[in-house]
Amino acid sequence: MTTDTGDRLVDGYSLVVFDLDGVIYLIDRPIPGAVEAVGRLHAEGRAVAYATNNASRRASEVADLLTGMGVPAAAEEVLTSAGASAELLAERLPAGSPVLVVGAEALRAEITAAGLRPVSRVDESPVAVVQGYGPQVGWADLAEASLAVRAGAQWIATNTDRTLPSGRGPLPGNGSLVAVLRTALDREPDVVVGKPEPALFATAARRAGQGRTLVVGDRLDTDIEGARRAGLDSLLVLTGVSDVPELLAAPAARRPTYVSVDLAGLNDPAAVVRVPGAAETGGWSVRATDGGLELAGAGRPLDALAALCAVAWTTGTGARVRAAAPEAEAALAALGLAD
Repeated sequence: MTTDTGDRLVDGYSLVVFDLDGVIYLIDRPIPGAVEAVGRLHAEGRAVAYATNNASRRASEVADLLTGMGVPAAAEEVLTSAGASAELLAERLPAGSPVLVVGAEALRAEITAAGLRPVSRVDESPVAVVQGYGPQVGWADLAEASLAVRAGAQWIATNTDRTLPSGRGPLPGNGSLVAVLRTALDREPDVVVGKPEPALFATAARRAGQGRTLVVGDRLDTDIEGARRAGLDSLLVLTGVSDVPELLAAPAARRPTYVSVDLAGLNDPAAVVRVPGAAETGGWSVRATDGGLELAGAGRPLDALAALCAVAWTTGTGARVRAAAPEAEAALAALGLAD
């Protein structure tokens, strides 16, 4: 089962919004095929945008990074949780208000650009704390933030991603650092700006006017849930954090519209599938058993995935899958479900 929006998935949408880390690149290295896929959209004059929870770079820096990788990008196409957080605080606070910044220099720069004054210590009387990812964030930074929030400062988190992707596997993200303060303060942040909150995607979608918007991401808990909250279709690519076992166990709020191994699914109908499919589709059949799911038949691994999603999401069986024949074993191996 492939897409139902035309010969290519992208043909059904006026705007494609990309997450970055895990979709277009891993840290600073482009994911194979990503530059070509996005370049094709640009060559066709299609509207694109980039929405990232990573608060360690400004929009202009992200655009420069993408351009350096061969993906032409302008700063106005990039939406970051750092910039959105600064804009939110500027709307709430008088100009020049002191804001304690926990995060990278890019977040401090966004706070300054928004007309506020970044500070680092509680004795500078901050009226707000903004917390974003930064590789140098340490205990002393979190201690100052904790004291400031206890003293009455607003607490804004740019995002709550538990992990961020790397070439060595998932690493602690801003959500892990937010969890430290959550534990110390026994409370939640006053506002979380980034995905899965819908603000970044809703802002991007307004640029599409009356056209349809497709969100492309690698994380069910941020990109896909955020797209669903914003009322947008989504494509999960398997080049970053979320994998097939997580997809099969996903609650309704985190289920994508489509799945592709990588960004080739935007342009190649054979490289993408709509989920869920039917329990019997594309030469495959799936049934629920006492031990989980059983896959039988032969065909494309992506069609097998669509059938598996149909039964797993209906029965709540999850990712326990066994193969009924060698063809099914090969498909499960391709999907990362081999025993």
